[in-house]
Amino acid sequence: MVKILAFHLPQYHAFKENDAWWGEGFTDWVNVKKSKALFSAHNQPRVPVDGYYDMLEKKTHIRQAQLAKEYSIDGFCYYHYWFDGKLLMEKPLEKILEEKDVDLPFCMCWANEPWTRSWDGKSKEVIMPQRYGNEKEWKEHIDYLLPFFQDERYIKVDKKPLFVLYRTNHINRCDEMIQYWDRICQEAGLAGIYVVEENNNFQEGSACAHSSAILDFEPGYTRSFDKTTVVKIKNKLSSFLGKKYSLFSYQDTCEHMIQRDVKKEDKPHFLGCFTGWDNTPRRNEGGTIAQDASPALFEHYLRIQIQRSEAFGNSFLFVNAWNEWAEGAYLEPDTKYGYAYLEAVRNAKELEHD
Repeated sequence: MVKILAFHLPQYHAFKENDAWWGEGFTDWVNVKKSKALFSAHNQPRVPVDGYYDMLEKKTHIRQAQLAKEYSIDGFCYYHYWFDGKLLMEKPLEKILEEKDVDLPFCMCWANEPWTRSWDGKSKEVIMPQRYGNEKEWKEHIDYLLPFFQDERYIKVDKKPLFVLYRTNHINRCDEMIQYWDRICQEAGLAGIYVVEENNNFQEGSACAHSSAILDFEPGYTRSFDKTTVVKIKNKLSSFLGKKYSLFSYQDTCEHMIQRDVKKEDKPHFLGCFTGWDNTPRRNEGGTIAQDASPALFEHYLRIQIQRSEAFGNSFLFVNAWNEWAEGAYLEPDTKYGYAYLEAVRNAKELEHD
C-alpha cells in the first residue's frame, strides 16, 4: 500500500534570526492572523481549530503525530534548513529526535535555496546565502544528519534513509556529494542514502545521476511545466487584469496533474497532491490563489493519485502540506472545514482498499 507523506513546516516558533529580519516574536502565524479577504469569496483569514501552536512544545508534537496517525497519514517530511553549516528552524526536529514517544515516522527535505526578502518585495536582497562547498562541508552536514537517519522512526528504503533535495539543479557537484554521503552512511552502519529529487517550480526531471528517485511537488510542478495548464491559467486571469493577485483553478490544475504522463526514468517517480493554495497571507495582493479548492475535490484527486501510485508500484505519495497555513496548503483542521481535509485522506485510502 502506498504511504502518504505530508510536507511539514517547522517554522512556528520564535528564533533570533526571525526576530532580526521580521520583528521580535515573528513566526508565520503573524502573517496568518493579519491576512484579509481580497474579494467577497476569498477564504481569509484561516484560523486553526487547535490554536496558534508553538513547534517547540512537546504537546504540539504529540498532538500532530496523533492526528496524523488517526487520519491515515503515514509520516511527515520535515523541511530542513542548512546554509553552509548555519542551521535555521532546527530546534523542533531536534526536540522530536529526543522525544521517543512521538512515534510518527518522519524524513527530511533539505530546502536548499538562498533566503531573500521576497516577502518584502525585495527578492534580490539575500539575507541567508546558500553555498555547498566540498568534502569538508559535506562531512559537516552529513554528521549533523546521521543521528536523525539512525533513529528507528526515520523513514528508510531498503535500509537507506530517505532524504529529499529541493533543488538539485542548484547544487554544484551534486553527484559527488551524494556519493560521498552514501559512503559515510554505510560507514555509520546504514545501507547508504536514498536521495529523492523534486520536480517543482524550478526543476523538471533528474539533475543527478546518483539520486534514487524523483517526486512531484504540487501545485508548483504542474503549474510551471504543464504547458496546457499554464495556458488555461493565463486565460483564467484575463478578467482579473485590474487586480494584483492571481487566481487559478484548483480543479483544472488537478485534472492536468492526474492526466500527465509520468516520464519514464531509470528510477522511481513518486506522485504528489495538494490541498489548496493561497499565499496572500505572505504576499498580500501579490499572491496566488486556487479558487475552487475543497475537501471533496482534494479527496477525489488524492484517491486517483493513490490509484496511479499503486499502478506504478510506488511506495510513497507526497502531499503539500501538513501545515503551510500562510500558503493555504494544510491538512490541519481549521474553523471553516473542521477535520474535513484529514477525513479526506482517510476516506481516500480506505475507499481505495475496501
